Amino acid sequence: MTTSSVPTALTGSYTIDPSHSRVGFIARHAMVTKVRGSFNDFEGSGYFDAENPANSRAKLTIKAASIDTRNADRDNHLRSNDFFDMETYPELTYASTAVEPLDAEHYRVTGDLTIKGVTKPVTIDFEYTGTAVDPYGNTRVGFEGKATINRKDWGVNWNAALEAGGLLVSDSVTLELDVSAIRSGEAA
Repeated sequence: MTTSSVPTALTGSYTIDPSHSRVGFIARHAMVTKVRGSFNDFEGSGYFDAENPANSRAKLTIKAASIDTRNADRDNHLRSNDFFDMETYPELTYASTAVEPLDAEHYRVTGDLTIKGVTKPVTIDFEYTGTAVDPYGNTRVGFEGKATINRKDWGVNWNAALEAGGLLVSDSVTLELDVSAIRSGEAA
């Protein structure tokens, strides 16, 4: 087992601070550029075991309506049945099923991602980015994670052919998670 550089005193329950965290994504548009977006309304919690990371767990719930790509027309299209069908499926969820330490500051988290009622396993590689006590006395821990998925695996299939060839929206989407979590307890 790999030894973590995370202090064992940080073992405990945590709640994600959404005002200091980001749940984002990147998709290629028109085969030439990347569109970056995020979900602005989400909540999450977990238990982190610094001594034995395999005992750690996390869950995240995202409101589909909160999608933000800095373009109102595109956001409304993404909320529609062509993409997330937020009227029928208002939430996306992720719940970890396994945590594996890769080295002293990197973890591989596998979990179930549910989009549009379809649940599939997704593995996200996270980096521990540090710990701090904020001005309010809260112990914070930071992690950054990234994974690439195929959106069609979750029935997010809409696309349009380009005149010069290729498709308007890539099937491959990179998920990005920048997490600041506040310690909420010793044990879960």
